[in-house]
Amino acid sequence: MAQLVTRVDDGLLRDVDELVAQGAASSRSALVRMGLERMIDEHRRRAVGERIAEAYRRMPETTDEQAGLDAATRALIEEEPW
Repeated sequence: MAQLVTRVDDGLLRDVDELVAQGAASSRSALVRMGLERMIDEHRRRAVGERIAEAYRRMPETTDEQAGLDAATRALIEEEPW
């Protein structure tokens, strides 16, 4: 496993240690890994969302497609117990 070496200010270190003490992660390293993984995942999801939105801008849904989706959404909502 590779190592990353970085510096953090005292306040951030206190926050990291507090989260570890609260059980959010087993160690500082584990917490940093979790943060990096979440940031990478968020970035990837945002990029995918932007590509999807761009595709819809290039080729918007037709009126028939939208009507079908509206009907499907209504059916799903009607199935809910609330």
